[in-house]
Amino acid sequence: MAVVDSAPSLEILVRGPEGFTIWTGPPFSHGQPGVKLERVPCTNAKFTEDGSRLMVMKSDSVISIYDTNTLKEIRSFEISSIAAATLSPCGTYLQTFQKSTTPQEKNVILWRTDTGDAVHHLFQKNMTKTTWPTIRFSGDEAVACRLATNEIQFFDSSDFSKGIVYRLRIAGVAALELSKAPGSHVAAFVPESKGIPASVQIFACEKVLQSQPVARRSFFRCSTVQLSWNCGSTSLLVVVQSDVDKTNQSYYGESKLNYLTTDGTHEGLVPLRKEGPIHDVQWSYSGSEFAVVYGFMPAKATVFDRKCNPLLELATGPYNTIRWNPKGRCILS
Repeated sequence: MAVVDSAPSLEILVRGPEGFTIWTGPPFSHGQPGVKLERVPCTNAKFTEDGSRLMVMKSDSVISIYDTNTLKEIRSFEISSIAAATLSPCGTYLQTFQKSTTPQEKNVILWRTDTGDAVHHLFQKNMTKTTWPTIRFSGDEAVACRLATNEIQFFDSSDFSKGIVYRLRIAGVAALELSKAPGSHVAAFVPESKGIPASVQIFACEKVLQSQPVARRSFFRCSTVQLSWNCGSTSLLVVVQSDVDKTNQSYYGESKLNYLTTDGTHEGLVPLRKEGPIHDVQWSYSGSEFAVVYGFMPAKATVFDRKCNPLLELATGPYNTIRWNPKGRCILS
């Protein structure tokens, strides 16, 4: 008789004011979770995108990396005056940001987590949501790049000693988002300037394919954008936000949800059936559906397929957040 593989055990990280612990997930013994890892003092804890590593900031100068299979500490870094830190999607690299006053102080450092070696240094004056992490990785870590003035700089993600290996010139580029896995495309945002509308453009990551964008969408009344790739790197959702609502219905401005595909088959608005802001947008883990919470309260929640056809609509309610379970069968709003 064939042996059916059991599902991996569920583990729950619980943060508190004094640190974090890891519990065993359900089913619970005697109605209570078991403790798999006793409390570890920390100021922050975050899993990698693939779940293989856990980064724990124990103070403003100590960062520990844990293997999530064994829950053993595999590397510890002592770095003075850390302002921010993050792991690459597969946990190969740790990136740290320290405050700096001069460009001579290279305050962004990329470290290999297996050896503890620093493999790349650069200067960044300020840290913002748009500019951090400084070096961006695709979900499979096949592509690494960073935003610079009027260009996107690409690195060899397996050998940073080569420095910048090629550049994608985009005048006025202000934000980027690499596709997840495969790391095949990069989305670039250019704000409005001198009467020219803002735009989001999608380029292939391979240098030989970068002469023209594979997709492009322009917008007026655009202050900021939120870029979200699906798993599979075929589709991009763009939340366009303006500070002013021309209808004067919202103090928070207005927002629109746009949808682009890398094959150029779709570039346009997602058909939402209620006026009001976009509260949340999330792709399912399969990358074949996305869920949107939108509209003036009580808000609506709708699930769409990759052709922007509605698959499911929830009754209106006080929603502002939506999440998928890992199998993509359930949503929480």
